[in-house]
Amino acid sequence: MKTKLKKTAAAVFALAALATELIPFTAAAGDPFESYNYDRWGEAIPSQAGYTAERSVSGFDLGVGALDSPGDIFFDSENNFYIADTGNDRIIVADEQLSEAVRVYDSFTMPDGSETRLSKPAGVFVSAENGYIYIADSENGRVLVSDREGNVIREITKPESEVYDQKRTFLPQRVIADKAGNVYVVLGNITTGAAMFGPDGSFTGFYGANRVEPTAKIIRNHIADLFSSEKKKASRTRTVPTGITGFDIEGDFIFTCTSSSTQTTDTVKKLNAAGKNIFADLRADFGDIKPVYDTAQKKLLTPAIVDIDIAEDGNINCLDLTTGRIFQYDEDCNLLFITGASAKQTGGFDHAAALESAGDRLYVVDSVKDTVTVFRETSFGSIVHEAAALYNAGYYEEALGPWQEVLKRDGNYRRAYVGVASALLRKGEYRESMRYAKLADAGDIYNKAFEGYRREFLDRHFSTIAAAAAALAAALILAGRYRRKKRKGKEEKQQ
Repeated sequence: MKTKLKKTAAAVFALAALATELIPFTAAAGDPFESYNYDRWGEAIPSQAGYTAERSVSGFDLGVGALDSPGDIFFDSENNFYIADTGNDRIIVADEQLSEAVRVYDSFTMPDGSETRLSKPAGVFVSAENGYIYIADSENGRVLVSDREGNVIREITKPESEVYDQKRTFLPQRVIADKAGNVYVVLGNITTGAAMFGPDGSFTGFYGANRVEPTAKIIRNHIADLFSSEKKKASRTRTVPTGITGFDIEGDFIFTCTSSSTQTTDTVKKLNAAGKNIFADLRADFGDIKPVYDTAQKKLLTPAIVDIDIAEDGNINCLDLTTGRIFQYDEDCNLLFITGASAKQTGGFDHAAALESAGDRLYVVDSVKDTVTVFRETSFGSIVHEAAALYNAGYYEEALGPWQEVLKRDGNYRRAYVGVASALLRKGEYRESMRYAKLADAGDIYNKAFEGYRREFLDRHFSTIAAAAAALAAALILAGRYRRKKRKGKEEKQQ
């Protein structure tokens, strides 16, 4: 009877294990994407969704007719959306709900009073400091700086500088401005960083160039150059870094990304005023850790981060062109959520072009569907964001409750284990902190918790340890005396 029960139980567990393997990743009702995350071994595992697709907005929904290849979207300090409707040569301003257009810019008034029109505007930015609208007017080879009434304050064109290769045209793709009024422009044909202009429009150089990927070929060529003539060095094809694709600004930092699917160095950067990458020494992956195989295209899809957005709470949103997914990280580059997919339904994309966040929602522009998809934060996402915000602000103990609630809802959520381990470490519960840190594979936290546990153990048992040590020392001394006495006795007998 016992043997039969054992066989039955084994069969049940085997079926359960098989069922687990066959269960698809969690997907919110109606969403075309599967929600997943990564465990401590870098394997994709099912996870609760942080966002769900709410609706898709077209130009007809805004009352301005069909959009045509929209290229960018920006949410300004006055709660308006600015959409670069590239194919229609205009900038559309929509209300906070993205329900109707409140203004359309297709022509501007130059300082001399003449009218100028846009041609394939690719990027748009609105400064919270001066209220100016910055437009990457690509086909016109310029950046327009305008007030909200459509009066051009400044026109930035191709720099007449030795630093700028005069053989290259000026093709602005993205534009931002800092608090001081400095303007940064991503150019479609330049790989030496973003072109930087002073508040008066004067060219000051390039900013934030990516490093060259250290491939085996580059290393081999570098070694060969050490033993080559100057003529041979000059004839060798130069290796250039990939260009910046998109960027965003938060406070004194500029965040950049590159859409190169072959680049792993400087995929996402956080640059200070001096252009130093704060993430340079950070071991972080952006996009899928392992390439995703697309059965329709029959090829591996490696990440290509085409746009980046920094949310109000400091979270980093990265838009992957190849998979149509949004990868959201906290300010320390810990993965929080993966949202979206390449699909025809709402929540999926044909060509994800640009990304923006506002409040508890994400907005993604699709330049083929000619729509803006709105993603709403789920209840699970809200709890995770609350916990992450407390944690990143240094309130580790206050974040303990929300992190524990996250684990109740999703026991595979690695980021929560890190949060709980940190909170328990601050509370002095070292043994429990070690347990959670081990589950999260958080070596730094585990080592600190172990040090605390060891110190606490020594403090608690110091008298016992001291007494044991004294007893052991006394025993060793007596044993030594006994051996010497015994040896001396043997020597006397031999004499």
